[in-house]
Amino acid sequence: GSIFRQTKMEEYNAQGRGNELRYELSSMQGWRIEMEDAHTAVIALPTRLETWSFFAVAKYCCEHLLDHIANNQGFKGSAGAPSVENVKNGIRTGFLEIDEHIRVMVEKKDGADRSGSTAVSVLLSPQHAYFTNCRDSRGLLCRNRKFISSQINAGGSVMTQHVKGSLAVSIALGDFHYKCIHGKGPTEQLVSPEPEVHDIERPEEDDQFTILACDGIWDVIGNEELCGFLRSRLEVTDDPEKVCNEVVDTCLYKGSRDNMSVILICFSNAPKVSAEAVKKEAELDKYLECRVEEIIKKQGEGVPDLVHVMYILANEKIPSLPPGSEMANKQNVIEAIYERLNPYKNDDTDSTSNDAMC
Repeated sequence: GSIFRQTKMEEYNAQGRGNELRYELSSMQGWRIEMEDAHTAVIALPTRLETWSFFAVAKYCCEHLLDHIANNQGFKGSAGAPSVENVKNGIRTGFLEIDEHIRVMVEKKDGADRSGSTAVSVLLSPQHAYFTNCRDSRGLLCRNRKFISSQINAGGSVMTQHVKGSLAVSIALGDFHYKCIHGKGPTEQLVSPEPEVHDIERPEEDDQFTILACDGIWDVIGNEELCGFLRSRLEVTDDPEKVCNEVVDTCLYKGSRDNMSVILICFSNAPKVSAEAVKKEAELDKYLECRVEEIIKKQGEGVPDLVHVMYILANEKIPSLPPGSEMANKQNVIEAIYERLNPYKNDDTDSTSNDAMC
């Protein structure tokens, strides 16, 4: 098997549906020594908010985040559904409480790990999507084939401030090296745990999907590329687990060295499988199979190793690759083709040539 298959951890998956949406969660430890990402997915909030859903990806602190948000007075507000401002205040308060919780844990550990936590969450009501970012994790809403970034509010980015030249963000959970100014409250420190909360109105019929991802994903792929990639994969398969795993695998192949976690939330208007897209995908796979066989045969004596095959293909203009993935999305396909066609492999699998079809 390839070096990737030997070193990477298998994907962890979870899924669910309700409130006219379905979600898929995929995560991988990747090259990191330990898995620090945590996840929350709650399709229906308790009591009066059954039509609301909550999703989050975070390092360390995810488990009780919703409890801290939903149980404070800022969120509860009046007897009916909370107002937009109450929701936003409740989310901010919840994040501050989580920050204090992390502070207590750090002090109990004698400050062994004072680094901060990344987090991204989305609270979905029938009328609004409330995105909350901490640090380099973020979420996107795809609407009518265009994306809305949870980092943008009234045209500005919320996380661009540099702190003393050593920290590229001004909003983080934890990071107590930057929160030690005596006489100042938590939101007055150099690094504030109080997040920006963005409320996006939801004309439901236009929303296609939402993606939440940790920094291990965003390290190697951009907003537009990821949305384009997801759209293209949802037109090829109606299995969101496969799509999420392809995102994680693609980012691994693109060089991400961190834990990788994504939550894909598909609304009823999500892209549907297209016969034309499925046909193009089959043609691409067939093309790759023929090219791998040609490369192996051209070598003559001895078979080129897989890395050499990948290098040749990466430098060719390959038609119909998924947007935002370059060759990364097809690495596992090429590996499988190579293993099948390699005449010197030591297993008993079928290595029948497809000359006639090429």
